Amino acid sequence: MSDSVSICVIGSGYVGLVAAACFAEMGHQIVCVDNDEAKVKTLREGGVPIYEQHLPELLAKHRGGRIQFTTDLADAVNRSEAVFIAVGTPQGETGAADLSYVEAVVSEIARAISSDYKVIVEKSTVPVYTNEWIRRVLHRHGVAPHLFDVVSNPEFLREGSAVTDFMHPDRIVVGAGTDRAITLLKRIYAPLTDGTYYTRPEALPGVCSATQPATLLVTSAQSAEIIKHASNAFLALKISFINAVANLAESVDADIEDVAAGMGLDKRIGMKFLRAGLGYGGSCFPKDVAAFHWVAQQKGLNFQLLEEVRRINDAQRDVFFNKVRAALWTLRGKRLAALGLAFKGETDDIRESPALDVIQRLIAAGAHVTAYDPAAVERTRAVLPASDCLAYASDLYEAAHNADAVLILTDWAEFAAIDLPRLNRALRFPIVIDGRNLYLPEKMAEHGFTYVSIGRPAIYNEQQGKPKSAIL
Repeated sequence: MSDSVSICVIGSGYVGLVAAACFAEMGHQIVCVDNDEAKVKTLREGGVPIYEQHLPELLAKHRGGRIQFTTDLADAVNRSEAVFIAVGTPQGETGAADLSYVEAVVSEIARAISSDYKVIVEKSTVPVYTNEWIRRVLHRHGVAPHLFDVVSNPEFLREGSAVTDFMHPDRIVVGAGTDRAITLLKRIYAPLTDGTYYTRPEALPGVCSATQPATLLVTSAQSAEIIKHASNAFLALKISFINAVANLAESVDADIEDVAAGMGLDKRIGMKFLRAGLGYGGSCFPKDVAAFHWVAQQKGLNFQLLEEVRRINDAQRDVFFNKVRAALWTLRGKRLAALGLAFKGETDDIRESPALDVIQRLIAAGAHVTAYDPAAVERTRAVLPASDCLAYASDLYEAAHNADAVLILTDWAEFAAIDLPRLNRALRFPIVIDGRNLYLPEKMAEHGFTYVSIGRPAIYNEQQGKPKSAIL
């Protein structure tokens, strides 16, 4: 039996393109399908439409060899043993996931299947029972049951480190109902689960670093679908919880950084996702929390905890906006430097970005904003064009030039390593309002800044550099 599996990946977004590149790196033959002809042309010609560490190197390594790009879904399906669906599942008006893109793709897959057995793999984040609906759609299009199996194989990728997450997963979850389908998925992931990928001399530097093979968990399709939503909802819960604690800590002169460290050292809790700040955003957590809540409601269950997670997250932006207003007194006419546009560092994704929400509120309040982000400026320009109230800078010091204050909105590593004396010289007033707690208050005071952060007991006086109580 050949180690290589022929795979079709439908969708070339953050999940699909990373999956296609990583499967190719593992040794499989990949056809990546997208209905956007311009994007396919860009990918064929060497372009990379998203910002993701290691992805350009993987695509350059395998483009034209193990990985091809096409708009012809039927041909790609016919050439493949496994078909991975990685299309968007945006949030609908009711909170439910909009599965229309999934249904449309499944209908096309059904028309393409002829006489060869296929494993249809749902890689997109979907609610429970999507697996069953995919099966029904295939049946309705006349595909014989013996010609396919449907598998749930959720992704657990963080934008900015998606390639590393894919190649060194905490776990690989396969929700399947037949031995035939499970066997094929085991073949696909064998380089990771048996550890052979990590010993290959040709493995891409910076990606190959694991010492332990990945764990493969086989479940029912329904369990796999719930695992994905439950995992994201729990991580969102940790973020909202620490932000709620941060607001309490600040009100009693405690330091949320100390509190989080004391909590995180408990192995049952851990340090990850215990960073107070502006709250979560992006394409996953907001819609997955809403979709999981919707599923519970459809089953008559009161999962009110998820609604409270969302409410706390939304309120955290109010907390930060009020800190800006309190530090500056009035906002109309103020010139502000906004550092960060993406929803998190190391990505160009601006979907549901807390930074954009804050910037729009500041502009509505009469402020003039100059924004900078290492990767997300062009995506932001498309939705928030430059205007009399909004400008874009080529670096953070240009953004800060003659500004009344700097706002740190995204946790880019670049923003945690600012030349503070240079920043101080660039600003009209040395005020930094940090929504990501990237600096120690003591360090900022030493450099002459009035520094405001999240969940800490004091701001620092710009004249004396001494802490004083802050009622914000």
